[in-house]
Amino acid sequence: MPIPKEVQGQKYICLITFRKNRAAVNTPVWFAERDDKLYVQTRNDSGKYKRIRNNPNVRVAPCTIRGKVIGPEFAGKARILPPEQWQPAKEASKYWLARLPFWSSKNECLELDLQI
Repeated sequence: MPIPKEVQGQKYICLITFRKNRAAVNTPVWFAERDDKLYVQTRNDSGKYKRIRNNPNVRVAPCTIRGKVIGPEFAGKARILPPEQWQPAKEASKYWLARLPFWSSKNECLELDLQI
C-alpha cells in the first residue's frame, strides 16, 4: 500500500509495538521511505526489536522528536530484513547521521508495510 500522505516527509514517526500481554509501547524513531515501505534502523537488543520479533503487528503515526503523536495512526506489519536487503533502506535514509559507516554488529533494519 502507498505511504499515507500524513506520514510522507515527516521527520519522525511513532512506532507502536506490542508486548506479549498486548500492551502498546510507543517509540519515536527516524525512518526512511522507499517504494511504498518505511524503514527503521534499530539494535537487536532493543525492546522494539524484541517485541517485533514476537509480534510483527505495529501501528505508525507521525510524531514530534519527543513522541507526541501529531496525526492519525496506521496499522502495519514489520519485517526484520536480512543483511543483504539493508542497502536500499540505508540509501533511502534522509538523515546523514544514519548513513555513516559506523554500523554496529547489533544493528538491524526493519521494513514496515502499512495496511491502509
